[in-house]
Amino acid sequence: MASKPSIPKGTRDFSPTEVAKRHYIIQIIKSNFEKFGFQPIETPSFENSETLMGKYGEEGDRLIFKILNSGDYLAKANATHLENKDSTKLTSSISEKALRYDLTVPFARYVVQHQNDIEFPFKRYQIQPVWRADRPQKGRFREFFQCDADVVGSKSLWQEVELVQLYDTVFTALGLEGVTIKINNRKILSGIAEVIGASDKLIDFTVALDKLDKIGEDGVKKEMMEKGISEEAILKVQPLFNFTGTISEKINQLSVLLAESNEGMKGVEELRFICDNVIELGLSTAILDLDVTLARGLNYYTGAIFEVAPPKSVAMGSIGGGGRYDDLTGIFGLKNMSGVGISFGLDRIYLVVEELNLFPETVTATSKALFINYGDTEAFYAMKAIKELRNSGIKVELYPDNAKVAKQFQHADKRGIPFAVITGEQEMAPNSFSLKNLVTGEQVSVDFEGLKNALL
Repeated sequence: MASKPSIPKGTRDFSPTEVAKRHYIIQIIKSNFEKFGFQPIETPSFENSETLMGKYGEEGDRLIFKILNSGDYLAKANATHLENKDSTKLTSSISEKALRYDLTVPFARYVVQHQNDIEFPFKRYQIQPVWRADRPQKGRFREFFQCDADVVGSKSLWQEVELVQLYDTVFTALGLEGVTIKINNRKILSGIAEVIGASDKLIDFTVALDKLDKIGEDGVKKEMMEKGISEEAILKVQPLFNFTGTISEKINQLSVLLAESNEGMKGVEELRFICDNVIELGLSTAILDLDVTLARGLNYYTGAIFEVAPPKSVAMGSIGGGGRYDDLTGIFGLKNMSGVGISFGLDRIYLVVEELNLFPETVTATSKALFINYGDTEAFYAMKAIKELRNSGIKVELYPDNAKVAKQFQHADKRGIPFAVITGEQEMAPNSFSLKNLVTGEQVSVDFEGLKNALL
């Protein structure tokens, strides 16, 4: 007996309804990317292995999907590595390509490769799938879309101001009111570590501080001391454990705390510029919040760091994030190319919009009306109307077979098609149509203009 067909773990099929909803979100993101001056690019699904490997740390390298070389790939394999079953060393001789892990490294490669054709500053957006050989679990997939917008070739902080506005504009358009755009600065985190004399413990410090909401002040202090951060050092940053107030008040607190750190004060001034201008220009529905525990992307972010939390009524992780990086293209030999970018988490945004019931009823993959088929003569009459309706942008279709009328109505019902159009002999004689609302059961006789207006 044939085995039941299935798909690989961590991947998904999407139904017509799901695809329509995903396209609705993507279209809003895309149209606003373009409204803000970002231009689209696309890069290949797979890159040369050397482009990707070594760019994401040891853990990231392990999660990259490698593609076996074509043909007899073992013929060129290193015999020693093969005999020793050393998969790490063997991989490079049997796999020269890999599926992209994210959109950022391919973008850096694109900028370096095409630098002579690009006009800088270059504002690009990219909406494409990426692949990670991760352990599948709820909300974590091996294949998923990323929606990125980046600016490279400019150190201006007005870019950060615009990216906050972009987040606000997109989430407002989706009806997601009350998202929180958290902001921090890598220089502030470095400054804090410098002030407490624990620059070498920056990662340990920020990882512990990030748990303040979960394990409380005492728990964070205990973890810091376990990581070798002294009690005296922790006392110096006591204000961070009760870091409240307006953004302006928080920035003033940081100015006092980081007065002795040049790096830290640079971060404070950058944050002040971004936050003051965002507040002065105003946001539609999003909330801007300065969060000193925000420490994502410490390996590559050098300035502002962003993370977006959904409305408080929804229990969900971040739905977006990003930051400034001063030397992304340096990994490919192009130095001093500063950039800043943000990403939208399509899958999580979908779940939030669904949970809050914010998808408009018009977001559907189905037709507006089904023309009932009574035979070839009637079908031809119907097809003339269908052609005109489609030219007007209305989604309509003819049931292809001259089947029992009840079966045709049943088909429309199962597809969620709201209207049926009847074109029998009775309707053809006066050049009219019977339009039946399949939700209310109401049926009216209309001419073509009446039909078109009813379905618009």
